[in-house]
Amino acid sequence: MSINEVRYLPECGSTNAYVKEHFEEFGPVGAVYTENQTAGRGRLGRSWVNAEGRALYYTVAIREPLAQPSTLPLLASLAVRTQLKLRYGVDCQIKWPNDLLLNGKKIVGILCEGVSYGYQQQGRGILCGIGINLAQPQSYFDAANLPNGTSLELQGAKVDLAADPAWLAEGLTDFGFDRNMYVFARDGFAPFREEYKAACVNLGRRVTFDLPDGRQGAGEAIDVDEEGRLVVRTDSGEEHVFTGEVSVHGIYGAV
Repeated sequence: MSINEVRYLPECGSTNAYVKEHFEEFGPVGAVYTENQTAGRGRLGRSWVNAEGRALYYTVAIREPLAQPSTLPLLASLAVRTQLKLRYGVDCQIKWPNDLLLNGKKIVGILCEGVSYGYQQQGRGILCGIGINLAQPQSYFDAANLPNGTSLELQGAKVDLAADPAWLAEGLTDFGFDRNMYVFARDGFAPFREEYKAACVNLGRRVTFDLPDGRQGAGEAIDVDEEGRLVVRTDSGEEHVFTGEVSVHGIYGAV
């Protein structure tokens, strides 16, 4: 077992599922990645279409105890945003909580899950799966019925499929997660909040959101609080939204 091991898989059903099965083999922060994921899944049970050799599928395993694990998706979105800027010079926006948009279209999806492991499953960890659209053609998004999806290559970035997946996987693990983990594990989201808000596309826009009781609310997104919740000003006061779908108006219809 090595600290910050980054394990490459030529093919994988799901990098999240693989990390769950091999969780104890990793140190405090470790990762796996592939360019060929055959059985992934999207949020809310959405169907999955593999883009063999043209996307990065990456999962980081975190065994470090976290003060605020619920905000890991927000940290992850910042980590990916930074690495994409370093590699391609692109300036992605974040759709709360953790989708990355480039020129108003989705380029990265993130899915975090809790993990139980070890003797009688008493160990607690967390994993974070990240999919980055590197070089899929427009026909891929059309066939998958993803009108709001795009790839870095479609947006004009110079993508090197031979070198970029490994570079991104190493950078995300060592700098995006491990370097930030000392502060994040202890202090949670608060130290990263201003950086996050500066990139958050929701703020200042009208949004609709799901309420815990099943109703829908609407208003203007005005802040992201220290708990990572989206603060929405509605006709009846402020709502602090943490789960459910949030649609943002005025980007491309709604995203």
